[in-house]
Amino acid sequence: MAPIAVGNVIPDGTLSYFDDKDDLQSVSVHSLAAGKKVIIFGVPGAFTPTCSLKHVPGFIERAEELKSKGVDDILLVSVNDPFVMKAWAKSYPENKHVKFLADGLAKYTHALGLELDLGDKGLGTRSRSAEEIIKAL
Repeated sequence: MAPIAVGNVIPDGTLSYFDDKDDLQSVSVHSLAAGKKVIIFGVPGAFTPTCSLKHVPGFIERAEELKSKGVDDILLVSVNDPFVMKAWAKSYPENKHVKFLADGLAKYTHALGLELDLGDKGLGTRSRSAEEIIKAL
């Protein structure tokens, strides 16, 4: 797939997360973004040093600013299972706005053309670090 460009409609895909009642949910990206301005950003993996210390904190720290500019939701996608993403989200108790979403089999990451093969390092398929502002679908 060619890189995403301004004006493109991103592909749909299914991601998972645990809701406030601790129930596992599966949701389509298009349903999450319908009628909204959302930021979707992908990171290579939960609990990895750069992602945990630089990527995620920056979005958490600037979430209010982003929301004041019209962003409705901030969605973090990583190629991890929903249990790992839930634990990772809990490691940021100050987070109020970033939703941690699991792409456990990397299907959505592949659909976006953002897969990163780290099999030679024993890490399997990960997501390239990507940040895109997506307008309403």
